[in-house]
Amino acid sequence: MMARCIQLDMECAAVCYATAQVMSIGGQTTKELCATCADICDACADECSKHENSHCKECAETCRRCAEECRKMAA
Repeated sequence: MMARCIQLDMECAAVCYATAQVMSIGGQTTKELCATCADICDACADECSKHENSHCKECAETCRRCAEECRKMAA
């Protein structure tokens, strides 16, 4: 039941970390990575929202905020 949630959590964390690393060096692909990061954060938030535990609720809220900020940077 939680396998997809855990998988998306791990993917989201990896993409967020990679995006932050590229941003920190002024990378040329920052906008594209931010758009991708927003997409994976949305997917993770949608999945986590399906679960009632407090960790998933907190994760969903955090992912939604991250997606919002990433979209601003991708614009």
